[in-house]
Amino acid sequence: MENNPEREEFLLNHSQNSTKGGLKTIPFIIVNESCEKVASFGLQPNMIIYMTKFYNMNAARASVLINLWSALSNVLSILGAFISDSYIGRFRAVAIGTISSLIGMLILWLTTIFPQLRPLPCGQYQHDCNGTTAAQLAAILFSFGLISIGAGFVRPCSIALGADQLENKENLHNERLIDSYFNWFYASEGASIVLAVTVIVYIQDHFGWQVGFGVPALLMVLSISVFLIGSPHYIKAKPEGSLFTGLFQVAVAAFRKRHINVQLNYSNDCYYKAPESKLLEPSTDFRCLNRACIIEDPHMELKPDGKASDPWSLCSVEQVKLMKCLLTVLPMWSTCIMLLVSFSQPLSIYQLLTVDRHITSQFEIPAGSFGMITILSLTIWFAFYDRALVPLLSRYTGLPTGISPFSKMGIGLFLGILATVLSAITETIRRNKAINAGFEDDPNAVLNMSSMWFVPQLALYGVAEALNVVGQIEFIYSLLPKTMSSFAAALYTFGLALASLINSLLVSVVDSITSTGGNTSWLATNINRGHLDYYCWLMTFLSVINFFYFLAVCRFTDQHHHDGRSGLFPEAEEEHSANNRFHGASL
Repeated sequence: MENNPEREEFLLNHSQNSTKGGLKTIPFIIVNESCEKVASFGLQPNMIIYMTKFYNMNAARASVLINLWSALSNVLSILGAFISDSYIGRFRAVAIGTISSLIGMLILWLTTIFPQLRPLPCGQYQHDCNGTTAAQLAAILFSFGLISIGAGFVRPCSIALGADQLENKENLHNERLIDSYFNWFYASEGASIVLAVTVIVYIQDHFGWQVGFGVPALLMVLSISVFLIGSPHYIKAKPEGSLFTGLFQVAVAAFRKRHINVQLNYSNDCYYKAPESKLLEPSTDFRCLNRACIIEDPHMELKPDGKASDPWSLCSVEQVKLMKCLLTVLPMWSTCIMLLVSFSQPLSIYQLLTVDRHITSQFEIPAGSFGMITILSLTIWFAFYDRALVPLLSRYTGLPTGISPFSKMGIGLFLGILATVLSAITETIRRNKAINAGFEDDPNAVLNMSSMWFVPQLALYGVAEALNVVGQIEFIYSLLPKTMSSFAAALYTFGLALASLINSLLVSVVDSITSTGGNTSWLATNINRGHLDYYCWLMTFLSVINFFYFLAVCRFTDQHHHDGRSGLFPEAEEEHSANNRFHGASL
């Protein structure tokens, strides 16, 4: 994107004013983000139990609903970033999002207090439970929607709002200060997720749903209060437009000019270029997009100052290149989706409820807290790889990052396959133990089986995600210029949303097909009668197919981008080399 002098001047003037911006505003922003993370992530692990127990849903339907909720939250994160950058600004986006999350959690909390908001419970020997009314379902879905809107505005905008407070062009150490802020921000995010899946889940298990859902609501009250207290001190940068808008403009302009014959040879003067552009003409790949930057009538399409009269009819060569960059990384990005799908085992919490989770005779790990194992393994792997393996591998590969992004992604996918195999084997053992013990019709019975059986697969998922995600981001960064660095996070977020949607579809299809003819569904709420192990083997099969798809994409990509680098943007390769040198120097 082009530099915005007005915004730079705005930020500079305010960063020099001691009453606006600076480090004193950062605690307000981090507390706001942390409280939102603890509150929203603390609701997710046990939500399927709440839906099946109090809304009389079967496990498959509840799983589909929760996956759709997750997908909505991730999609709205991209939409929230777009609205913030283009229309309302980051401060308003965070404020609106925090208030929306608060209202949503209050409504969810009210469903635990007023019985009218829930269907009547099933009797002990009642097979036909009372259905949820439209009003009751609307109430909880409305709360989910508001929480998703809140997450969609808060999560992508909080970190950028904090960076605005520290941006100062005259400070020679400003870049290091912002980098330190990013480190602390992500550290607080990690700590918040740990608190969510441990403390909040523990409260729900031991103090009930009213307290368990009331605490997140109180956290959101604290979140909005702290955020608004700091409001007078914030630098509130005006909306400057979103990079997404420029990409949409390329697609629209190319479609409007679809009559142009791109096979003809055009001179450099026929292409619209940004001021001081190093790009004289578009590349020949995705040639149909070149129509967007071809000037047909300079008098009609250009203003007297040389700018485009209508950006939806004429785009710069740079914008076209950015669009091509995005299309280039999409095939490789798509290979990570199946890995994210395999992480989301729909009924894993029911498995953990049937095994012995005691650490000591007095302390039992909550079933919803076992996600901590994945987080811990991911964190430990990051530290071990960066400090121990990278220096060792670099001696043999000559790469500052140890191994190439392709290798990281491939190893991550392979470990994901091993994790799904382990999950299938573990569930087969658990189910056989339950049947042999006579618990086929008692899904609440606790088996003489340690929960430690589930640790290897959860740990493998963490390492697989760490390798694959880092490889994806390194690959994307190596292809895209600095102006599109936020796209790596945006694509990952969209991948999470797509994975949740695919998971919902798979659960619905498998449940529907396997329950035909009066048969017990693989994904039955009574997992001792169902066949969750078959579902895990299905995930393994799909993951293997995805691995071969990844190999095919690697072969195609390697023909165009050796060592994960692209010639689309010269400055991208320079930045990539500089980043590698910096990374190597920091080891």
